[in-house]
Amino acid sequence: MVKFVAGLSRESIIDVQGLVSVPSVPIKGTTQQVEVQVRKLHCISKAMPTLPLTSRMQQEAGEQLVRVNQDTRLNYRVLDMRTPANQGIFYIQHEVGSIFRKFLESEGFEEIHTPKLIAGTSEGGSAVFKLDYKGQSACLAQSPQLHKQMAICGDKERVFEVGPVFRAEDSYTHRHLCEFVGLDVEMEIKKHYSEVMDIVDRLFVRVFNHLNEKCKKELDAVRRQYPFEPLKYLRKTLRLRFEEGVQMLKDAGVEIDPYGDLNTESERKLGQLVLEKYGTEFYILHRYPLAVRPFYTMPCYDDTKYSNSFDVFIRELLEERAKACGIDVNTITTYIDSFRYGAPPHGGFGVGLERVVMLFCGLNNIRKTSLFPRDPLRLAP
Repeated sequence: MVKFVAGLSRESIIDVQGLVSVPSVPIKGTTQQVEVQVRKLHCISKAMPTLPLTSRMQQEAGEQLVRVNQDTRLNYRVLDMRTPANQGIFYIQHEVGSIFRKFLESEGFEEIHTPKLIAGTSEGGSAVFKLDYKGQSACLAQSPQLHKQMAICGDKERVFEVGPVFRAEDSYTHRHLCEFVGLDVEMEIKKHYSEVMDIVDRLFVRVFNHLNEKCKKELDAVRRQYPFEPLKYLRKTLRLRFEEGVQMLKDAGVEIDPYGDLNTESERKLGQLVLEKYGTEFYILHRYPLAVRPFYTMPCYDDTKYSNSFDVFIRELLEERAKACGIDVNTITTYIDSFRYGAPPHGGFGVGLERVVMLFCGLNNIRKTSLFPRDPLRLAP
């Protein structure tokens, strides 16, 4: 049997029969304090003798082992997935999706499924994957935004969706993908769009608490390979107005356009300032300048240079905003028409599942949290 086992290659699949026992001398170098006295061993699937990489080669912390670059890992993702860190990452991702669904269902939300083939863009701009749809011009949906709003117009008071989102930007950064899993929510608003922020607050605090309490083993496995500090967050999420964020940056010597968007460096700096002042790495920034928001965003009633960050609509303004953003309204007529039939005030939000996991685990690249990532250069595996 020893000779047979010695001839097996690494990563082969075996079936072992034996007796589980506790040794008289404690086992060192492992957390498991039992051993298997092997009686029979069968090879179910023998791996090729030389593999492109092994799970041992990929563990980069704690031992002096060979480092494997990210492209190689992703080229052989099936092997890459076998590391304890990656097993932990994708179990954590599963838990985020699970808690997202359970929390929203407990709050009276229903899951919906919207089309990913659409006639016009759902967010504005030209960064869409265009295709021919039986002789008609079509594209892959950038988000379920239009159809989740139409569901609200159809008397669905609270809806959510977990599904693929497509972005055709030529972005090669550490935090962008061309396809990712969107976690999207839309709901009727009774009095004020802060009701949506209330949901955001409770949802993410629930997710963070759950991961810290129920995924300790997985978080430790990730931390051993990719060391990170636990996320700092408040039990009642901080809410900052955009104007307040701009002022904090100005006080720190960072000059930005008060009616423009924040670039990556400004966002990072503001995050540092918020952490220093409020002790949190997770916060809500709202009342963005209207000029930098999508066409379906409604202006603030007290200052039209700013917007209600969580999407409240009336039809006339909607069509005007769409035209101002360069969107051909003929491609979204069914969406605009839905507001002519009577539409309640509503708002929502969307976030990428992969990005949530990346930020919570302090990872340096979103490709680590996408099972088979798609970016401008990668279409396989």
